[in-house]
Amino acid sequence: MTVLPLFLSDVGGSEIVLILLVILMFFGSKSIPGIARTMGKTMHQIRQASQDVQNEIKKSAGDVKTDFDLQKMVRETTDIIEKPLLEESVKMDQIIQTPTQFSKPFGMPNPSSPAVDVPDENPTLDQPVEEPKKDLAQE
Repeated sequence: MTVLPLFLSDVGGSEIVLILLVILMFFGSKSIPGIARTMGKTMHQIRQASQDVQNEIKKSAGDVKTDFDLQKMVRETTDIIEKPLLEESVKMDQIIQTPTQFSKPFGMPNPSSPAVDVPDENPTLDQPVEEPKKDLAQE
């Protein structure tokens, strides 16, 4: 069974014959071929215009798709964000690995400074106490 367009779905064969008879009586047998030719040309122009619009839409959608490359935008944005963060992390790694006076435990000498022998002012019990030397001339 053939499928007719929606506006003809409820029209039967006898109704179509009646419509054609009314058209024949109204326009006459001589003008019907001209009307059919004009309707054919009009339908062709409408289909061609519709096809042109569809092609233009497809073309512009393709152009927009190439212009709007989402993955490329994400990669560029990621690079813009990651570059300064990576630079800062390298700087922080260098700072962490560089010894400073604050990187040693309290009371330990700084390995980068020269060793200085500082005598203890408060000797402990296991260290002998040096007595001050007396000048023999004064006695």
